[in-house]
Amino acid sequence: MKFIDLFAGLGGFNLALSWAGHECVFASEIDEGLRKLYLKNHGIMPRGDIKAIKAKDVPEHDILCGGFPCQPFSKAGEQNGFKDEKSGDLFYHIVKILRLRRPTYIMLENVANFERHDEGRTWRIAKKILIELGYEVDIRKLSPHWFGIPQIRERVFIVGSRKGLSHFKWPEKLTVEHDISIKSVLDKLPTDARQLPEHVNKCIAAWQQFLNIYPEERNLPSFPIWSMEFGATYPYEEETPWKMGSEKLRGYLGSHGRSLENLTKEELFLTLPSYARTKEDRFPDWKIRFIKQNRQLYEDNKEWIDEWLPSILDLPSSFQKFEWNCKGAERNLTNLVLQCRASGLRAKRPTTSPSLVAMTATQVPIITWENRYMTPRECARLQSMDSLKCLPEGLTSAYKALGNALNVEVVHRIIQSLIMEESINNQELNFRQEMQIV
Repeated sequence: MKFIDLFAGLGGFNLALSWAGHECVFASEIDEGLRKLYLKNHGIMPRGDIKAIKAKDVPEHDILCGGFPCQPFSKAGEQNGFKDEKSGDLFYHIVKILRLRRPTYIMLENVANFERHDEGRTWRIAKKILIELGYEVDIRKLSPHWFGIPQIRERVFIVGSRKGLSHFKWPEKLTVEHDISIKSVLDKLPTDARQLPEHVNKCIAAWQQFLNIYPEERNLPSFPIWSMEFGATYPYEEETPWKMGSEKLRGYLGSHGRSLENLTKEELFLTLPSYARTKEDRFPDWKIRFIKQNRQLYEDNKEWIDEWLPSILDLPSSFQKFEWNCKGAERNLTNLVLQCRASGLRAKRPTTSPSLVAMTATQVPIITWENRYMTPRECARLQSMDSLKCLPEGLTSAYKALGNALNVEVVHRIIQSLIMEESINNQELNFRQEMQIV
């Protein structure tokens, strides 16, 4: 069957459908470097920006595939959805192609938040449009670690068929997290791996010290640890610092108990945690809860926290936060997989990798027992893309492209089920021809 690959990136859809014996007849990708790489890897030069492509210039095809930009729907972004001026309307360019070419099957991918975005209205709009175009559609959230791939990366997949979906079944979970290991995708001491810079090592050492002195008889907090709240007294429940105003705030303490007196208005707000500077009358409930939990944590452990606190003060603010995502594990960071995120240093068991993100090279998973970051080739294995001949040359470009990519094995499993009926019919036809029944 013939397929097209929209928002192609590194070509995850191409790899998955090519494995199944299908032919790519058209691709589109806005990034020039990725277009050239796509030609090297897949033998076809993608067209550029889909907004500049007329539907009539897209050839006839049986399957339309596309991982349309996720930023308008991501929880990490502003969540503007279809209203996003930059990329929220790209779904409608898919619709224009569907309306003209009417392929039999659709397969789309987006972030896990897509189905829930705008209280479900975004998905209801998209679903209504696809149904009106003659497709029966379904949506499901899947993650590679369900299928033995050591990465937790929940993504929403949308399938559609003009022949109905009575034959289609979503892939079922085959494994649980503790049955897999990130070591299955790692090389042993790869020579091209980036070593950890001094400030990252200092951050890890500081939080290891925190773990060492945290009372053994108590469970570590399940909520994110925000050290900025240790000693802080600024208001957060009834009103925000912004709502209260700088004059009244001067009687309180900011991040790590720093006095807000005798500061200019600008200095005062910079002495607050970044998450407490937002211009809103009231913080959301989750933020109030985290601040309250961290202040109580400090009150319950003030004596030893005050001794530890100087080790964290000169680190970047994102390194002053910590997430322990491995309840019951030995409190030894050198046995765990770490990731430096805007939300803090995150610790996970070495079963699965954190989800790859299309940000900077500093957010790449850290293999602590070898004191290094994961390499691009190891990250490609997390995306089931180890068969790719070429990756982007620069580290940042490679990590970004892999963070934007979809998991090939997950797509392969879905597409096999989606076109199963077509494959069975073709096999039956071939058999009948061979037996000279037709």
